[in-house]
This record gives sequence, C-alpha cells and structure tokens, in this order.
Amino acid sequence: MAAPPATRPAPTGSELTRLFRHVKYEDLAAGLSGGVISTLVLHPLDLVKIRFAVSDGLELRPKYNSILHCMSTVWKQEGVRGLYQGVTPNMWGAGASWGLYFFFYGAIKAYKKEGRAENLTATEHLLSAAGAGALTLSVTNPIWVTKTRLVLQYDAGVDPSKRQYRGMFHALAKIYRQEGIRGLYKGFVPGLFGTSHGALQFMAYEELKREYNKHLNRPSDTKLNTMEYIAMAALSKIFAVAATYPYQVVRARLQDQHNRYSGVIDVVRRTWR
Repeated sequence: MAAPPATRPAPTGSELTRLFRHVKYEDLAAGLSGGVISTLVLHPLDLVKIRFAVSDGLELRPKYNSILHCMSTVWKQEGVRGLYQGVTPNMWGAGASWGLYFFFYGAIKAYKKEGRAENLTATEHLLSAAGAGALTLSVTNPIWVTKTRLVLQYDAGVDPSKRQYRGMFHALAKIYRQEGIRGLYKGFVPGLFGTSHGALQFMAYEELKREYNKHLNRPSDTKLNTMEYIAMAALSKIFAVAATYPYQVVRARLQDQHNRYSGVIDVVRRTWR
C-alpha cells in the first residue's frame, strides 16, 4: 500500500510565491463572465428564492402560494423592473464570486498537486474549494447584503416612497453609515458555513468527472464536451443545494432589513419555532 502524501507545513513567503505562480487569469475571466450571464438569465428566480426564504408571517410581506404566483404577482404590480430588483449587486456579486472562486480554487488546487503524479483526493478537493470560498466571501459579503435588501423592497416599483435604497451604491453607503462594517458583514458566519456548499459542489463535480472518465476507460483528466460539463455541473449543484440549503435561509434572514435577529442561534431558534 502506498504511503499517504506528507502534510504540507504552513505556507512561508516562498511558499506563497509558489502558490501565486499557479494563478490563472483565464479562470478569473471565465468565472466572472459565467456568473454575470447566468445572473442576468436567472435573477427573477433568485428574487423568488429570497422572498420565500424570509417569509416569516410579518404583515408587511406579500403572501405567495408558489413560484409562479410570486413571479406573476411581481410582474403584474411592478413589471420587468420588479423582477429585476437587486440585479446590479447580484451581477457584481456573482461575477466577482465565481471569478474569484475559480481564481483561488485553481491556484490552491495546482499548488497542492505540485510535484505529485497522483490526482488530488476528494478531501483535498473539498479543502481547496472551502479555502477558495472563504477568501471569496471575505471580499463579496457586503455586495450580498445589498442584493438581499434591494430584493426585499416590497412594492418599491409601485410606490417609490417605499424605496429605502435607490441602488447598490446608495445601499452600501447607507448601510455603512447607519450600521457600520458590522451591517455590511451581516450573514457572514452562515456564509462561511455556506462555503461548504461550494466545497461540496466542487468535490462532487471533480469526483463525478473522474468516475465518468473511468467508466469510459479514458484518462481522468480527459476534457468533457459541453453537454457532459453541463450534466456534471447540474448534478453536483443539486447535491450541494440539498445538503446545505438551510444556511441560505439563515443568511437571508440575518441580512433582511424588516426583521431583527440577535445572531445565528436566534434565527435558527425562531425559525424552527
């Protein structure tokens, strides 16, 4: 039996230099463009998801029976603009998140594999993705707070006086002015737990890809075609969402401007009750 690979020591200055040698800017560009395009197409569903996630019986919240009822109600009352509330920070956040995620993930993965003939293990893929997610969230959390708050401006398109925030930059400035850095980093703790979402997704994606190539008797690093990539990405995403969805509810409720919670435990306790 082959001996397990030795554990790497904490990175020194020279180790960090070696890490950055593995940075690929095409990963950043691919993730950024993919994040922006997918956000433009799917933002209305994101709006629906957040409105259902914070639904806690408060009188001010509209009542929706289903996904289609929510979308049709917003469309009738506010038109396309209503369905695309919060799209600007969502595009910035998705573009930056996926760009930085691929950027960090590719660099960390290549660093771990440097000088090794064997592929990374599932655990190493998981840790690489988790590290990339934590670094990305540290940069992008304020953008996600503004997106959540813009999405939860009910009837803002019908009655502009109900619009607490005029846009992304106005929201960033107002939240910082009224709540400080702490306000911009609401939901950061469950967001850190949420890095397990991306970590599980990337681990499942890498393992599916490897097993699929193995099944076809191909080298594990064989490039897939477009439909194969889509299938692997969809299956790994479904797995990650099913495993981690509750954290998204907790995060959205912490970032919501209409209700106040003292912390993660308070959200979990009150939501469960």
